[in-house]
Amino acid sequence: MNQLKPSLYKFLFSLIFMACLTSLEAQSKKQLELENRRQGILREIAQIETLLTQDKKTQKSILSTVEALDYKSAVRQNLINVTNQQANLLTREINANQNNITSLRDKLKVLKEGYAAMVVKSYKSKSEQSKVMFLLSSSNFQQAYKRLQYIKQYADYQKKQGEEIKLQTVKLQKLNTDLMKQKQNKEQLIKENTIAKEILQKERKEHEGLMASIRQNLSTYTAQIRTKQQEADKINKQIQKLIRDAIAASNKKAGKSSSSTTFALTSEGKALAASFTSNKGKLPWPVVSGLVKVRYGTQRSPIDRSIPINSNGVRIATNKGEKVRAVFEGVVFQIMTPKNGNNAIMIKHGNYITVYKNLSKLYVRKGQKVSTKQDIGEVITNKASGESILSFVIFKDSKTQNPAHWIYNMR
Repeated sequence: MNQLKPSLYKFLFSLIFMACLTSLEAQSKKQLELENRRQGILREIAQIETLLTQDKKTQKSILSTVEALDYKSAVRQNLINVTNQQANLLTREINANQNNITSLRDKLKVLKEGYAAMVVKSYKSKSEQSKVMFLLSSSNFQQAYKRLQYIKQYADYQKKQGEEIKLQTVKLQKLNTDLMKQKQNKEQLIKENTIAKEILQKERKEHEGLMASIRQNLSTYTAQIRTKQQEADKINKQIQKLIRDAIAASNKKAGKSSSSTTFALTSEGKALAASFTSNKGKLPWPVVSGLVKVRYGTQRSPIDRSIPINSNGVRIATNKGEKVRAVFEGVVFQIMTPKNGNNAIMIKHGNYITVYKNLSKLYVRKGQKVSTKQDIGEVITNKASGESILSFVIFKDSKTQNPAHWIYNMR
């Protein structure tokens, strides 16, 4: 019966160790996801810092500074939240590891004690004379053969038990090493979060100071915001009219009702639309370097919360003179050149249309075929604010889509 105990403990030891590994692997996967998110936020903050530095050289608008600080504070708060999640997860991992180590040590102790007892027993009967007498005392040849096999199996079992103890000891040492790394990582995260909170406090104080200055003449700034929104709404209505007219024309050409709200597509157009759809969430950014400053949908102005900002796409802050590129292959559907110089390009992809607004230079012409990532123009820099903002919109027929659902890694 004693000979079965080491084998049983070995089985239990392996079972517990595998359960520990499974739990740790799941936690490590979550930790990796959080770290990727944290690194993404850090890159976004670095981009904001770069853009703010560029803006300060030419910036004449306090509104842009407040908007940028408001956005940066929100991103930094997100960084703090994600880092807290990482630290909390590490705490759970450390506690789980400590419990696992304690359990494994107990099981290893039992395994070693069983092995030690087996070695002592073997030592007492290890002489060649004892083995010979054990064989000679057999009542018949068959029993002697079985006893010889037992001696060999027992020796092999001793060797395997010794090797198993060595293997499990190494695994236990690795758990201890991992635990030390986890503790160091947690300390580093706490340190970085402390620094992030201090920076956030400074940014909020700067934001409060600027807002105090704005409140002294709020009506003027509010009027500026409303004027900008009205200009954007006017251009959006023009774009929507162009799309509705194009839909009506496509249906008329196909012999269908001109009152239809969807494009009548050729077989080529259907294939292009299907390809565009299949790339949902994988489309490239319309600029190589940039960050989303205004998201899709209705949101409140950071200057005056009573004013709604209606965004039918996204507004991407980017570098001065940044090249704008097509997010997918298609045909240049329309080019708009308003008097204010903020040009716009509309590219048709079957029944999808992507719109690129606020361009200073145009590299394509109406009716031209373009390929994915082809440069189509250059973003304009606002003389008053010093900002370079690309407005990007996606339509499916006459309805807008949230670009964050289509562009790769756009949050």
